[in-house]
Amino acid sequence: MLLLYFVRFLFLVTSTAFLLLGLNLTANKSEQDISVFIIALALTVLAIAAEWLTPKKSLFTLTGVFFGLLVGMFISWALNQVIIMMNGFYWQLPEDTLRMGLWVADLCVCYLCISIVIRTKDDFRFLVPYVEFTRQTRGLRPLVLDTSVIIDGRIADIAETKLFDAPLIVPRFVLNELQLVADSADKGKRNRGRRGLDMLNKLQHNPVVEVTIDDTPPPGVEEHTEVDQKLVAFSKNCDGRLVTNDFNLNKVASLRGVDVVNINDLANALKTITLPGETMTVKVIRRGEDPEQGVGFIEDGTMVVIDGASNKIGRTVLFSVTSALQTSAGRMVFGKYEGDSRPPTSNSGGSNSNGKRPGSSDSYRRKRS
Repeated sequence: MLLLYFVRFLFLVTSTAFLLLGLNLTANKSEQDISVFIIALALTVLAIAAEWLTPKKSLFTLTGVFFGLLVGMFISWALNQVIIMMNGFYWQLPEDTLRMGLWVADLCVCYLCISIVIRTKDDFRFLVPYVEFTRQTRGLRPLVLDTSVIIDGRIADIAETKLFDAPLIVPRFVLNELQLVADSADKGKRNRGRRGLDMLNKLQHNPVVEVTIDDTPPPGVEEHTEVDQKLVAFSKNCDGRLVTNDFNLNKVASLRGVDVVNINDLANALKTITLPGETMTVKVIRRGEDPEQGVGFIEDGTMVVIDGASNKIGRTVLFSVTSALQTSAGRMVFGKYEGDSRPPTSNSGGSNSNGKRPGSSDSYRRKRS
């Protein structure tokens, strides 16, 4: 951002200097010369204002500056020929005044071309085929963390396994959202926000993974835009992969061409595969949508829907798998009730079938009798 401010300031100073120099070189300063000076200065300010109000498109690159300068010089040369021809027919300006006007026109055209290319370099390939500015990423592509995946907390456990070699990036606006949620008046939101901050602090102190807080604003979006749009723009700009467990954000990022690492998909891929005909046990905790269905959850969190188990709530039943459904939101297993599962009675502590320990007073009396 400082680079563009410097370019604006340099352009304004250079244009004003050229205008003053041209005005001083004029021997007889007429009202026409002063009018040209004022109009040229107004055009300079107008060019800066037009560029300032243009919405941002991308980060600044040296390649974009050089390409914009090249295009600006070509357009300036063509524009100079038109101005000289029009001056011969209509304006009849003195040579010094005409030269000063050409300088200002060339500066304005070059400045506008550079600023437009810098801001729209990602979309410039639609105007000029085979010309595209891409950001070069060194090393592994970074992983951009979403607010939901930080609050979820599983990313910290996954990082402990050394599965991620790429650096983790947390944009500044994601951290601001976590702080906003942690300061919420709602107790539930406040707890979620504080959990997210604790998870982020845990990640930062983990020597296995590299975590960076990036202050770079996402290009092409306004400051008050939703966080999801900022995340997509930020990930696309840094050529990173977006880590999230938000189903809707996953779809939007995929449509925008951003690679997504869905924590739910990763967790589902690590779950045990269930085949039709396999028998399993599960505790029924509630009724299903159909009158005869019972619902339970196996150890890895997979939801099981069992036909014929609606009256077995609170009991551990045996069922046979009929089918399984895999989605980004999770895995569902459908089964058929086969019977009650009766686990063996625990004999911990050396208790017998009557619940009396060997060597108790009752056993001692029976031995004596």
